[in-house]
Amino acid sequence: MLGGRVWAFIFAAIILMTVYYLFFSPSPINPVAWTPPPAPALEGQYAVNTRLAGVQRLMQGQGIGPEDMAFGDNGKLYTGYIDGRIVEANPDGSGFRVVGNTGGRPLGVAWLPDGALAIADAAEGLLRMTLDGQQTVLATTANGLPFRFVDDLDVAADGSIYFSDASWKYGMEHLMLDFLEHAGTGRLLRYNPDGTVDELLDGLYFANGVALGPKDAYVVVNETGMYRVTRYWLSGPKIGTSDVLIDNLPGFPDNINWDDNGKRFWLAIYGPRDSTLDGTADKPWLRNMLAKLPEEFHPAPVHAGFVLALSERGEVLANLQHDAPEAYAPITSADAWGEHLYLGSLSAPAMGRIRLSEVLQ
Repeated sequence: MLGGRVWAFIFAAIILMTVYYLFFSPSPINPVAWTPPPAPALEGQYAVNTRLAGVQRLMQGQGIGPEDMAFGDNGKLYTGYIDGRIVEANPDGSGFRVVGNTGGRPLGVAWLPDGALAIADAAEGLLRMTLDGQQTVLATTANGLPFRFVDDLDVAADGSIYFSDASWKYGMEHLMLDFLEHAGTGRLLRYNPDGTVDELLDGLYFANGVALGPKDAYVVVNETGMYRVTRYWLSGPKIGTSDVLIDNLPGFPDNINWDDNGKRFWLAIYGPRDSTLDGTADKPWLRNMLAKLPEEFHPAPVHAGFVLALSERGEVLANLQHDAPEAYAPITSADAWGEHLYLGSLSAPAMGRIRLSEVLQ
């Protein structure tokens, strides 16, 4: 049996080793100091509400993480799961069928002009899949730099695919390191019908959701790590330049979709802002230590459903929330189809759906 002095020595040794590890061992990141704008209060246009309390779960238990969705002319919806499956179902979740498997982690899905699906796969790159499961790799690099985290996409009328590489440095398995480093390693890219890839924007802070605006005049990309939506102009007097559609969001913007019928963008908010991330933004030494801790000790957004509808000018048209243990969350995509707003999630075991008439009051 160990005596008190021995236990004291062991405890002191553990404390010393921990201090040495946190302060002097190499860090996996090289954090950049920055000053985030003060988080807007959840009041006024962002006031807490329960408009998403009535979300219906679709395809419950069929798979984990239906991150995004695409709706076909055949009346079916399509999504991808964490295990690589691309699946098809009726709008109510019935008629479930596996289309194919990417072998990676499909995130964004959108239609190509030839009737195949374009897929943003975090691990495998930019893909094309036919509805009988035949898969083609379209691109895995741009400007000589391999993709590390292909996140979302949208397809223009001419077949060009606009997509994001969230970080050229960190893959999906280490995504929090990108937030802790805050070095701007994200890119907005374009795959052209001739097979070439253009880098439209670099230096983005976790380049996430991508959506083309009306008439493909511009494309927007969410910078999750900067709490903003950036716009890149594809035509008109501002062609080739970028600006900000909306800044200082109250949470982490994820995917975004243009609703041509409602003339609005649907912006999914992964969760409200995190005080630890904001509070350590100007303290690189502290973020160095956070990065060394096991992932379960890294900052994580609270469990809350959150979606915004935005105008073309970045005005908040609707604010939908549900902050409760049973809430459908985290919400990583939102898209209107027919009478419903469909909701995707990076980690939920179902897709969500709620009537537009319930949320647009």
